[in-house]
Amino acid sequence: MLQGGGQILDIADAQTFLSENECAVLATRRRDGGIQMSPITVGVDAEGRAIISSRETAYKVRNLKRDPWAALCVFVDDFVGPWVQVEGTAEILSLPEAMEPLVEYYRGVAGEHPNWDEYRQAMEQDQRVLIRLTIERAGPDRKG
Repeated sequence: MLQGGGQILDIADAQTFLSENECAVLATRRRDGGIQMSPITVGVDAEGRAIISSRETAYKVRNLKRDPWAALCVFVDDFVGPWVQVEGTAEILSLPEAMEPLVEYYRGVAGEHPNWDEYRQAMEQDQRVLIRLTIERAGPDRKG
């Protein structure tokens, strides 16, 4: 059941929602304990993890290396409508191991790239990483 249903959302239902909606805000914990948020594009991998492309030097990546907790608020493209929140533990996959998962991420959120060699080169130049979030909780719980 999606937002407004008065219960914790089943993780499988949240994964389905994420696979159909790619607009999200990622929350990570800053060093001082505050929350840092980033608008992102999210996908779902074959293991049901939320996946996000980022740069090795981004604040969100630094935060996750220090504290792997993360939350996502995922919503429909026009913002108004159903949404879900998921939380869990993130891992950072860096290049060169991240290259093929980054290709799969792109395919999942944007389809086929017109030139995969150029894409791979851009991933290297940008020092891209893949963030993989294992979803441990999904919501919202409208009773709380």
